[in-house]
Amino acid sequence: MASKGTHSAIAQVRADAITVRGQDLCKDLIGKVGFTDYFLLLLTGERPTPRLSRMVDACLVAIAEHGLVPSIQAARMTYAAAPDALQGAVSAGLLGCGSVILGASETAGQMLARILGEAQDGELQAAALAHLKQLRQARLPLPGFGHPVHRQADPRAQRLLALAQEEGVAGRHVQALRAVEGQVQAVYGRFLPMNVSAAIPAVLLDAGFPLPALRGIPLLARTASLLGHLMEEREQPLGFRLAELAEAGLQDGPGAASA
Repeated sequence: MASKGTHSAIAQVRADAITVRGQDLCKDLIGKVGFTDYFLLLLTGERPTPRLSRMVDACLVAIAEHGLVPSIQAARMTYAAAPDALQGAVSAGLLGCGSVILGASETAGQMLARILGEAQDGELQAAALAHLKQLRQARLPLPGFGHPVHRQADPRAQRLLALAQEEGVAGRHVQALRAVEGQVQAVYGRFLPMNVSAAIPAVLLDAGFPLPALRGIPLLARTASLLGHLMEEREQPLGFRLAELAEAGLQDGPGAASA
């Protein structure tokens, strides 16, 4: 009995052809589009504008790698314990994507969209000030601001914002971000540098990227970095050493048994 094939709104699979978003995978896409453009086609159903493609590409590069951050450590320790489960190690590195690590760009994007929605007659400064006061009163974190390493300025954020200007993309979301930046000192009483998780949503939303998919950018980017670290883990094992350091830290930390 002949197969009826499978299909969804994204793809149609037949015995002799595969169609993705209405385009022939083999004739129209393979060897003719880069992965960033293909990702955006899958995501939105349309081929991206050159500006959107360049900004997404830049953000993927900006957020992919940042040293031995928690997601990388989790993946390397998992791979050390289960080298036969590459997919498990990658998953371990992605499962912690949330409001503090990797997922902050989504939260910051929601904040910018809310400020723009609440601004009356273009009064972004007032809307930003009101929103920051609400966050401070509720003791909620300010997404996209502050960094344990980049205490004066996050070079990634600065470069993305400069690129948005160069590409003619910077618009209302970047303006909202600048409004937030200008009110931080007044509300929090101290300087908090803008980090890359604030710049990413500002430039992407202005370029036309969909707000609900913002978390997909750090997820996709960090997957590439995780694979690089796991290949390094094969040649230069670090996973068990990280676990030993954690054990040593617990033994020396508060509550440790006295000698």
